[in-house]
Amino acid sequence: MLKTRVITALVLMALLLPSLFYSSQAGWALLVAGFIGVAAWEWGALLGWQSVRRIVLGIVTALICITLSVLAPEAIGAAELAAPAQPWVLLAYAVAAVFWCLVMPFWLKNKWSLGGLSGLLVGAVVLLPTWLAMVQLRMLGAGALLGIFAVVWMADIAAYFSGKAFGKHKLAPTISPGKTWEGAIGAGVGVVIYGLVVRQLFGLEFMPVALWIAALVGVTAVSIVGDLYESLLKRKAGIKDSSNILPGHGGVLDRIDSLTSTLPVVALVWLVFASR
Repeated sequence: MLKTRVITALVLMALLLPSLFYSSQAGWALLVAGFIGVAAWEWGALLGWQSVRRIVLGIVTALICITLSVLAPEAIGAAELAAPAQPWVLLAYAVAAVFWCLVMPFWLKNKWSLGGLSGLLVGAVVLLPTWLAMVQLRMLGAGALLGIFAVVWMADIAAYFSGKAFGKHKLAPTISPGKTWEGAIGAGVGVVIYGLVVRQLFGLEFMPVALWIAALVGVTAVSIVGDLYESLLKRKAGIKDSSNILPGHGGVLDRIDSLTSTLPVVALVWLVFASR
């Protein structure tokens, strides 16, 4: 299993890094649209849908992203990210931020089910802003987007090792029994250290350091919420992984669960502060 996971990870990196650094913005937008289309296909499994409906959902979602690229060129880089944001862009990120930061704590507490029209609407809130953020944040530079990805990776790694070493108090035992409060605290500490180092190296001083630390802690919390949410949905659907499309890793949603909550919030914060 470990060998399979490593091979899959190497193949994904071999595909991701050249595309991230060398493709055009339009090409990147199309690539991410396909990626999100696969995630939407997996979302259909969480809704309990059968294969044909899931395929249609995946195709329609990818086409929506592609259509947005064509009809709204600011979504793929025709306009600078630091320029005044289009109202629909801010609205998309704001809806996602409200969902993850305000609605999700109640959802996790009450363990609400997902299905029907509400399931489609929630899927749109989860996946479409993620596509938009993944495309727009690349306008900051491929390295910047990779650095934002690394925030989530750092949170996962720090949470794993701190939870392994110190974990005693369960964070959400009925949703994800392996997660602990000690792991979550370790994730926050790891992300803050990483964020302070990056701030110093690249002179990211567009916000005061105290606010920067608060933002890092907030992003860590949001990333954990995203992870817990997908775990809850999989438990409700009675499945272990969103799919088996990535050998050893499960599905695309299993790999981007924390990114779906983190990227739109990061993009919204950046747009708010960049427009000052």
